[in-house]
Amino acid sequence: MKTFTPKPADLTHDWYVIDATDVVLGRLASQVAILLRGKNKATFAPHADSGNHVIIINAEKIALTGNKLGKELYSHSGRPGGLRRDSYAKLLENKPERIIMAAVKGMMPKNRLSKVQLGRLRIFAGDAHPHTPQQPQTFEISQVSQQAK
Repeated sequence: MKTFTPKPADLTHDWYVIDATDVVLGRLASQVAILLRGKNKATFAPHADSGNHVIIINAEKIALTGNKLGKELYSHSGRPGGLRRDSYAKLLENKPERIIMAAVKGMMPKNRLSKVQLGRLRIFAGDAHPHTPQQPQTFEISQVSQQAK
């Protein structure tokens, strides 16, 4: 049996749009990571870049479970004294894109290819996005938060 290796001509980058309204952060991040890597395609290979473009809208309406509103998101610039610490509650008001980006980045593999694939993720706080000419397909995440019901 021969091992399948996709050729560069076989690789397509589809566009998907996901509405994050009342979707739990972890469930959203895991589905987005699968789409960014291209694991939903039959031609998936871990070394080939067969990922998709993903647009997330309504990022400010995401559901955080447990006590995440009291916790903090840490990031470091790599410079001395560059530790940044922001609470999830303030980030949800000011910059909800950063919460989703950090969660998706944590679910991607730690290699050079994931940086390229993360570049295909676009997150918007509102419900409008400028990528309508690409005709993205809607991707439904059926399980929503229990608090939203």
